[in-house]
Amino acid sequence: MNRIARAFWLSRPGLGEIRTVDLPEPAQGEVLVRSLFSGVSRGTETLVFRGGVPESQHAAMRAPFQEGEFPAPVKYGYLSVGRVEEGPEELVGRTVFCLYPHQTRYVVPISAVTVVPDAIPAERAVLAGTVETAVNALWDAAPLVGDRIAVVGGGMVGCSVAALLARFPGVRVQLVDADPARAKTAEALGVDFALPEDALGERDLVVHASATEQGLGRALELLAAEGTVVELSWYGDRKVSLPLGEAFHSRRLTIRSSQVGTVSPARANRSYADRLALALDLLADPALDALITGESAFEELPEVMPRLASGEIPALCHRVRYPETV
Repeated sequence: MNRIARAFWLSRPGLGEIRTVDLPEPAQGEVLVRSLFSGVSRGTETLVFRGGVPESQHAAMRAPFQEGEFPAPVKYGYLSVGRVEEGPEELVGRTVFCLYPHQTRYVVPISAVTVVPDAIPAERAVLAGTVETAVNALWDAAPLVGDRIAVVGGGMVGCSVAALLARFPGVRVQLVDADPARAKTAEALGVDFALPEDALGERDLVVHASATEQGLGRALELLAAEGTVVELSWYGDRKVSLPLGEAFHSRRLTIRSSQVGTVSPARANRSYADRLALALDLLADPALDALITGESAFEELPEVMPRLASGEIPALCHRVRYPETV
């Protein structure tokens, strides 16, 4: 079998290229995966693309199969769906999800792949990593039946959180974003939409995912007394000011961080594998297709990534399609 693959690398901040790589022979306990699709996580990956990962966070921001170091050259990414070509008989031919960068073929330990349920299209399975982030956030947030909730920031993570909250009984959830075009996405996900100035207040819980100082300030304003903001945004190397004067203390408001690098302490009995398997099961809902807003061929990534990073392509999840033969 051909042991050559092609991978997308960030050669320097703002400039990507496709490189040829040699693949090893799969060893015992490993699989060879041929990529079908991958997803560009627009928030994190565009931050990496522009070289915005703070030096203090280089270790924390490493992806599981990252090669190279920040800021560049580096091979980065973690939303890959492929088909097993070599490995144990029970896995050969199965569609799997893996936290691997954008590459046409790769060899990884069996433990690094999760079988995609037959009911989930491979095209949608690229969302698994983001839905996993949303699952962890809701484990941290612990919403209750009947809660009044706002999700501030209609990006990929915020929309995933809103989509899951729409399934909670009695919960009234509103997606808040400065882009009026997000109203169509909210409708597809089954939640209400509002521009920041029109958002409903007195919320029991606000999930913030806009990665902007203004969004975080507005999230605090929307809370009811003793309410909580769960902060999902990653700001990279940017400083953020918080309005912690005025009524912040008298109203006993809480800001709580959440991130996917560890399993929520609220579910300490669950493993990373459990969380990812749950995320894949939740992808049975076709409404989540609304989060995939564009697609391009793998060979186009060097031209597409700068446009995603600049906002010229206003994507939620941008899907990468791989050739049938590599």
